[in-house]
Amino acid sequence: MRPFTYERAADAQGAVKAAAETPGAKFIAGGTNLLDLMKLEIERPQHLIDVGRLPLSQIEDTPDGGLRLGAMTTNSHVAADARVRSRYPVLSQAIVSGGSGQLRNKATTGGNLLQRTRCAYFYDTTKPCNKRAPGSGCGALEGLNRNSAIFGASHACIATHPSDMAVALVALDAQVETLSPSGQARRFPLMELHRLPGETPEVETHLVPGELITAVVLPPPPQGGQVYRKVRDRASYAAGLASVAVAGGRIALGAVAHKPWRAADAEAALAAGASPAEAISAELQGASDNGRNGFKITLVRRLGAATIEDAQGRAR
Repeated sequence: MRPFTYERAADAQGAVKAAAETPGAKFIAGGTNLLDLMKLEIERPQHLIDVGRLPLSQIEDTPDGGLRLGAMTTNSHVAADARVRSRYPVLSQAIVSGGSGQLRNKATTGGNLLQRTRCAYFYDTTKPCNKRAPGSGCGALEGLNRNSAIFGASHACIATHPSDMAVALVALDAQVETLSPSGQARRFPLMELHRLPGETPEVETHLVPGELITAVVLPPPPQGGQVYRKVRDRASYAAGLASVAVAGGRIALGAVAHKPWRAADAEAALAAGASPAEAISAELQGASDNGRNGFKITLVRRLGAATIEDAQGRAR
């Protein structure tokens, strides 16, 4: 491991100020992803700013009937909260399906959103990866791409985003609250947090350098059933092959793109009276495979239809 300096932030303003003033600084909270990447020398921060003990770990009711999840709230805390389980079951189901109990006890809401891909070429420093080493190429294009993207990929990167929680939050129309180094707070749809790869897959979000996620805000629960389903090679310690979150009439897909994928075409088809199978097929008109991941299209077609049917059944 390379040497680095460390400080514990006393407040959010101090954290973003330190990040802006210190070259090579990164925030750390639970560290469940960052520490692994540092050990592999994929991430090489010169300075760590510990935000894990900031007073941002509360789950609070909002005046309109929604919930505000502090960015430092652990995944386990969110999944177990009675309000989340009763009003946003899709979120609780998604969190429990991701990682292990030990990881969920440490992982934070903000950190979960910012975790990096599990692509094997990103983790193998002997292989080309534009996300890890811009300009080196994408080894997955002609290599082992079984778990690569079927939506939104580019010639520069076909990796997928690993978060389960983010998929459910996109289906719930959640928003993100942040604090920038200038001291300005902003709120925007979580759907707009992550970027597609394009020519710069190393730039993964629309956050400015040093900007800190402070909370995730859920609107009032949607009308209709909520379900999260995920398929992976084995029940634990394996990344997802595909997942589907349904929250009323909203649908999001996971492990199929560089970001949680909002299935707008499927939603529109459902609203127009299409069956679940017809709706998910409409979304998959825009899907493409990279050789070894073509099975994902069939998998999402079946998983999507089954999940939509399940959610509709729970709404009756």
